[in-house]
Amino acid sequence: MLRSPLVKIALPLVALSMLAACTTTFDARVSRFQALPAPSGQSFAIEAADKSKAGSLEFATYAALVSQRLQAAGFAPAENPAAATLIVKFDYGVGDGREKVETRPGPAFGGFYGGWHRGYYRPYWGGYYDPFWGGPGWNNEVYSYTLYPSHVSMRINRASDSQSLFEGRAESAARSNDLTRLVPNLVDAMFTNFPGRSGEVVKVSIPQAPKRS
Repeated sequence: MLRSPLVKIALPLVALSMLAACTTTFDARVSRFQALPAPSGQSFAIEAADKSKAGSLEFATYAALVSQRLQAAGFAPAENPAAATLIVKFDYGVGDGREKVETRPGPAFGGFYGGWHRGYYRPYWGGYYDPFWGGPGWNNEVYSYTLYPSHVSMRINRASDSQSLFEGRAESAARSNDLTRLVPNLVDAMFTNFPGRSGEVVKVSIPQAPKRS
């Protein structure tokens, strides 16, 4: 079967638009204060800001992500904490979920519905707008979902005198409380344009791989 040139062009564009529609982002709010000198051979050691997490495999996993990003920024891991010129205090966590309520338009068409309204029985079809029975929004659907606040924080001190050189925090609210997904994204957000402008709060969006059906 022959296809017109227009169809040949349109099909790839439709496929790209469908892929774009499936692509989501992880959004985080990042605040940073810094007086970090340019990398010139400084070494670092990463420690748990929350001592209860020190020594855990979970902390070691996330600390490895931070180490990779610091090395990419030009710093070097120390052979041992005593030899480090920079001490990195790192922490992460997720809070209790909170319910968020929103509305969305009801179905444009559908089966026959009805209900009592101010003493009268009001019939309507799906989302069809009838100015006699009600104005825009009367058929909106109310729904709710749970959001979990999460964060990572990082502080870099000069080892010789404990002078703070960097203080950063990345925060987000997501429908998942899975730290194995949240922390890597928050670390990515923290290190986007690292070390950043001091005193600036920015929104960072991390592209997510489209979900396969």
